[in-house]
Amino acid sequence: MAARIAIAVALVGVAVFVAWRLERRRPSPPPRDVYPVPRQLARADFPRADTPWLVALFSSTTCDSCEGLPAKLAVLETAHVATCEVEYHEQPELHDRYKISGIPTTVVADADGVVRAAFVGAFTATDLWAAVAEARNPGSTPEPELGHLD
Repeated sequence: MAARIAIAVALVGVAVFVAWRLERRRPSPPPRDVYPVPRQLARADFPRADTPWLVALFSSTTCDSCEGLPAKLAVLETAHVATCEVEYHEQPELHDRYKISGIPTTVVADADGVVRAAFVGAFTATDLWAAVAEARNPGSTPEPELGHLD
């Protein structure tokens, strides 16, 4: 009987110790984006810095996923939206400055350079258009989460 009581006390002690350790354990850090997106751009680094909106495609000539994206980007060019392709081999300093690690990365920035939407990877013309429209006029599209930054 004494042996059973000793075993029960030992088990309760172990359970209390484990619960205490779990309670004191630090929470895990928040997850990090695999391919982080810049949250702020210096508009002077890009063409037509005076326009209210910028859509910049960070690409590379060695990127198969980038094929066809500049054409999808170009149709957005207006008096209020500047578009540009920042190809790695032509402008590696901009890729380094903004710590672009995933190609293609496309960002939609406002007049102050605040990135309002982004895509890492290929995009459809419709998705890019909707993300730009939503950034310019929140609530204007049926899928406001497209290109949303968390």
